[in-house]
Order: sequence, then C-alpha cells, then structure tokens
Amino acid sequence: MLKSVLPFTSAHFARAIIMPNLVPPVVSTAQASAYRDRILAALPPNHDFTPLMTLYLTETTDPADVEAGFRDGLISAVKLYPAGATTNSQSGVRDITKVYSVLERMTDLGLPLCVHGEVTTPEIDIFDREAVFIETVLSPLRTRLPELRVVLEHVTTSDGVNYVMSQQDNIGATITTHHLIINRNAILAGGIKPHYYCLPVDKRDTHRLALRKAATSGDARFFLGTDSAPHLDPLKQCACGCAGIFCAPNTMACLTEVFEQENALDKLEAFASLHGPAFYRLPPNEARITLTRQEDPVVFPTKVHVGTESVTVFDPAMPVHWKVTPEAHRDQTARPKSD
Repeated sequence: MLKSVLPFTSAHFARAIIMPNLVPPVVSTAQASAYRDRILAALPPNHDFTPLMTLYLTETTDPADVEAGFRDGLISAVKLYPAGATTNSQSGVRDITKVYSVLERMTDLGLPLCVHGEVTTPEIDIFDREAVFIETVLSPLRTRLPELRVVLEHVTTSDGVNYVMSQQDNIGATITTHHLIINRNAILAGGIKPHYYCLPVDKRDTHRLALRKAATSGDARFFLGTDSAPHLDPLKQCACGCAGIFCAPNTMACLTEVFEQENALDKLEAFASLHGPAFYRLPPNEARITLTRQEDPVVFPTKVHVGTESVTVFDPAMPVHWKVTPEAHRDQTARPKSD
C-alpha cells in the first residue's frame, strides 16, 4: 500500500504531516523513526519529500520520549485521537486528564498537538461530535493550557470554524479538499456511497459553505490538511466499511477548482503552502508547482492498483479544469511549495 500511494503525495507535496494511526499505532520515537525509514525507502527516486512524523498520544505516553523525539528533530507533532473516533483509534485517549503531563511538556517545548476533534460517547449524535468536543474537551483544555499549540484537524463544522476564529493565539485548523466539495448527501442520497464516507463525517451544506469561506478568507489560522486515507475497495464496500477518502492524486486540482469558484485564486497559495508551514515554524518550500487551466474537464484515474486489489480515488462529482504541470514537481532541485 505504501509504495502504491506514496508517489501521489510526493509528486505534488514536498512535506506531509504523517498520521500515526497504523496497526499497531506509532506510539514511540523508535516506532516513528522506523516508519519514517519505511516511507523514505518507498519514495520514488526522483521525488524530493520530507515526512513530518507524529506520535499517537496514549494514556501511557512517556513525556521524556516525546521530548527526546522533538529535540532530535524527528517529531513534528503529537496526535490526539479520542478512543474510537476514527480508523485505528481504539488505543486513543479516554480520559484527557491522564495525558496532562505529556501536554504540559509539549507546551514547554512548543510542540503542536494535532487533534481529531470529536467525542465518542454513544449518546452524542455523530453529526454533533465536533461541536460537543469543542465545548467539553478542547475549550477546557485551552483554558488550562493556553500556551499549548493546537491544530484542530479536518474541521467540518461552522462550530469549529467559529471557535478557531474566536481564538487569538496558538491555534490553527486544517480543512480537507473533500470537505470543501461534498456534504452528507454525497454519502446518503440515492443510495449509500462508501467511497464518500470519512471521519469526521460530512455535514450539512451550511457547514460546507462555512468551511469554504474560512479556507478562502486568507486567515492564517486555516490551512490545507488533505487527510488522504487509502483503503482497499473490499474494506470500503462491505457491511462495516472503513472511513477514509483517498484524495492525494487530484487534491490540488480539485482545491484549485474550489478557489476559482469562490473567486479566491489569489488566496490559494497561502492556504495550501504558507499558513501550514508558518504554524509549524517551518520555512516555506523553495520552489513551486504550476497549475494550468484547460477548457475541457481533466480526467483523473478512478483507481490505484495495490497488488491484485485497488483503491478508489476521490470523485469530486463536478468538472475540474485544473491540472498540475507534469514536469514541475519531478525536479529534486525544485521543491514544491505545498503542505
């Protein structure tokens, strides 16, 4: 799987925040180092790509190990998964108070906490999980540790957008390409469509429009996080399908189409390439990718083959007229300006 899907990310992006929810999860710096080595070994030789590693936060995470990974330049963030919130999150945090010692150490280091912002208690409707998480977990946490740098990952609601906009310091939010394009009708209307199912789940269209407004606003607190998540088709198309949308092959083209629709092409570079590095205190990438508009819609591959199986590529269900100039991202001397 890694060898099959990695080239679609490294073709257009010079860096990516690497999520740690593998089986087993990446919970120590030693495991993160080994995972980074596997990524680099799978990288096409003509692609210049730096994986930014994260640790999976558990209630037994060692603060000293986190600090050692950060000081060695290995760890760029720690990821909080509430237990059961998304794919392979069973080892996540059930009681936030049990990880305060880690979060306090991260605050001292300036190490960001990436958050999957949903509660998982069964009485909370799945469409309300994000809003309840912000109210009951994130807001109290930021009151306790206001200097902790937090990224609310793949925000999906106007509640999340409004919360981030109400905060002044030490917070950012990523927005996926697919959450800018589809709402919950894509999953449910006219039959269940498993390849549009992701977590956090798509919401009402009012929330999608709020995400578009935030992404195209130029506000530095919002930046691209593709959340590209490949799953084999048989694991998506079954009685209990996996959550995740594989958008790496066409995310930049689809994103550019969205920004054109919103008359905000002048804001695209900042959202995709500048705000994220600034939050992570990284320099912008040195070179650029080029997106070219054509009159006829671009035809993207629908499947990526993985051995004898396949992974379905995100279908934006709308014409996309933008494509990445093929040669621009292949030159190791010119790093793409994207995150």
